[in-house]
Amino acid sequence: MEVLTTSEMERADHLTIAAGIPGFALMLSAGQAVAQAAMELAEEGPIVVVAGRGNNGGDGFVAAAELAARGRDVSVVLLCERESLQGDAASAARGWKYPVLPFNPQALGRPALIIDALFGAGLNRTVDGDPQAMIEAINASGAPVLAVDLPSGINGTTGQVMGTAVRATETVTFFRRKPAHLLLPGRMHCGRVRLADIGIGKSVLDEIKPQTFENVIDAWQKSFPVPRMDGHKYARGHAVVLSGEMASTGAARLAACGALRAGAGLVTVASPREALAVNAAALTAVMVRAVDTPVEFAEFLTDRRFNACVIGPGAGTGERTRDFVHTALSAQKRLVLDADALTSFADAPDRLFESINSSSDPQVVLTPHEGEFPRLFSDLSNKNPGRSKLERVRDAAQRSGAVVLLKGADTVVASPDGRATIASNAPPWLATAGAGDVLAGIIAAMLAQGVPAFEAASIGVWMHGEGAREAGPGLIAEDLPEVMPAVFRRLYDEFGIEY
Repeated sequence: MEVLTTSEMERADHLTIAAGIPGFALMLSAGQAVAQAAMELAEEGPIVVVAGRGNNGGDGFVAAAELAARGRDVSVVLLCERESLQGDAASAARGWKYPVLPFNPQALGRPALIIDALFGAGLNRTVDGDPQAMIEAINASGAPVLAVDLPSGINGTTGQVMGTAVRATETVTFFRRKPAHLLLPGRMHCGRVRLADIGIGKSVLDEIKPQTFENVIDAWQKSFPVPRMDGHKYARGHAVVLSGEMASTGAARLAACGALRAGAGLVTVASPREALAVNAAALTAVMVRAVDTPVEFAEFLTDRRFNACVIGPGAGTGERTRDFVHTALSAQKRLVLDADALTSFADAPDRLFESINSSSDPQVVLTPHEGEFPRLFSDLSNKNPGRSKLERVRDAAQRSGAVVLLKGADTVVASPDGRATIASNAPPWLATAGAGDVLAGIIAAMLAQGVPAFEAASIGVWMHGEGAREAGPGLIAEDLPEVMPAVFRRLYDEFGIEY
């Protein structure tokens, strides 16, 4: 589940070499893994390896030699003069007993498979000139492409396309994934990602101490709340969702239903009196209480059983919503702030951050999408393509003192302590009106059950994505709470829990 930046991966290599495993041995294992993947991807026909001058090219030479030894028709197209190669890449090239073809798009021919070993994950400059022409020719060839470590042209840490990039059918990477295997647009260029063991021991992670993880079950399983046989609904927490005015109550109800289905023992919608009848008529297991003002809300929250709140979905923007947020923070409640609650602080985000940081133990989750994120973190918006989504969210969490969840197909969750998860399980049909409101409710349910904010947000994102996959194409937000039982069953099966 650990995700390593390019610099962390380099350190993993160095630690392994320092422990006595030669770098060339790692290259041999990597090239053999690439060759095996190539055999599976193209069972017959000619294979072309496009190799660069670095270790990525060395992996390509090893793969070519291995494939030739297995009787495959293989050719190598090399970016530079063979004699100019250095280090392990030069050693790998010496193992290739055949000529190399000039670096020309015409040299590709009509292969059954292209192995892209041109650039590795460490690329940090714009691709131009001959490499750009070769990448464009690879993409135009119509042949399946197997990328070594990462498709050429993708920055391994940011996931950005550096001018142009290979569109791979599959990618073979080594030891651990890089951020670009999960972040967009890099993930869209990778195709299926294979993770190969090349002899780097897991013990190196104790030295590296990675802070980024793929948002999978292993990342948060120990924090997941499983109901006890002797438990009761009050032990599972009581979530409160603040409703907006009569014409905008639906978002709060979606959040409330998401919270109830995700395991909160009780859920109450705090509703303006004018909307009380509308909310009550549409809700059954979710309770409704009349709350018109921040003063009433403060009095309402004196009941310690109300331990988690959602403010934002359909709440309206402005001073009134800001006052409700400050009230919940003053009451030391676990809190999810979404939508209108975030926009309400666009003119004065520091007021929100000061209020969060004044808490003795803030358990607050901010859940913006890309349109809302700049309203609170204008200088961290994606105007600088050199900064990744991961870096932006991490900086936002440290600044705000809250867990920040930046939504998208590659949702990133970051904690003020530097930990982060990247999700990759959200299907495209999850992009639908109201889905974010349900997500806010799922996270609130986790908070209500005592899950720390970072894990609560990461669990919520994963369950949200799995719910959408369960519902399938044609999903609308109302479907998400209804498929939560299937998601729970899948989790309980994974945990070995009978139900």
